[in-house]
Amino acid sequence: MELKVNLDKNSYPIYIESGILEKAEQYITQVFRGKRIMIISDDHVFPLYGQKLIQALPSFACSHLVLPHGETTKSFKTLPLIYTAMLENQITRSDLVIALGGGVIGDLAGFAASSFLRGVKLVQIPTSLLAQVDSSVGGKVAVDLPQGKNLVGAFYHPKLVLIDPDVLDTLPERYITDGMGEVIKYGCIRDAALFETLNSRHSFEDLKDQLSSIIYRCVDIKRAVVENDQFDTGERMLLNFGHTLAHTIEQYYHYERESHGEAVAIGMYQITRLSEKAGLSVPGEAERIRSVLNTYGLPFQCGLPVSDLTDAIKLDKKNLDNHLNVVLLHSIGDSYVYPTNLDFFKTAGMI
Repeated sequence: MELKVNLDKNSYPIYIESGILEKAEQYITQVFRGKRIMIISDDHVFPLYGQKLIQALPSFACSHLVLPHGETTKSFKTLPLIYTAMLENQITRSDLVIALGGGVIGDLAGFAASSFLRGVKLVQIPTSLLAQVDSSVGGKVAVDLPQGKNLVGAFYHPKLVLIDPDVLDTLPERYITDGMGEVIKYGCIRDAALFETLNSRHSFEDLKDQLSSIIYRCVDIKRAVVENDQFDTGERMLLNFGHTLAHTIEQYYHYERESHGEAVAIGMYQITRLSEKAGLSVPGEAERIRSVLNTYGLPFQCGLPVSDLTDAIKLDKKNLDNHLNVVLLHSIGDSYVYPTNLDFFKTAGMI
């Protein structure tokens, strides 16, 4: 399966194919003419797929950097380690960085590539479900600050995205669950039929025969949205459904309790519950979301009073001139951006 993100000079192809990791050179040579590649990965992914990727790139001089797994690695203080490794391996602007990993590695390696020497070519090879359906596409790269998630970042598009569904077979169950939070999001914001497909199954195992097509559908939705709003000033905000609360929950627990997908799940349910209460969504949609979250083992509440999250919500990137844009649903598959302020959350109580 092939898609193309059409952004003029920033356009790039996305390939989705079982076993594509072993054919990486065939695709990379279409977008890269240099000789030196640096692979950035983590200590979960590299032992599984690092050497396989290096062996699949025999025409290139490959170096690698292996970082600790987990959201806490996506920190500003990690960047000097990456820059030092790039310098030691003599990476120049004519070379290539490959992000081999989940969303943390994709964001972190992408930001390092965007900023080192003012830009080194980037290829994304996502190895988690969340990264395959969402974070590897769209060109958002970032690091976290103690005050909040993704507060330092850039728009920096890859030259190529290679998605191999086979690598998901080695993912721990929680990482599959994590990714399903973002899959469900796409059904909520743009595709009622996808939502019903997810809702009609009893577990992730029931989806496996459709996994490539589900990944394709999620990526295609994101492709279309990004093409219409590359720099996140309008329609692209819809991709952040559930994220206003999700990022604050993650940050509150120092990225050590809820995973990103789990926090998004909570955010989607809770924001829809609030919007129904305010008459801004069709009644019953929150319970439909809660039902599908239960099917895939995702949470719908975190047990915090919303007052504990207010300071972090103020730092949300959609908070502009004290006006907060939240993403709501008219109904499943039909989302919109609703301008409001922090008062929107006053009736939330515990979330």
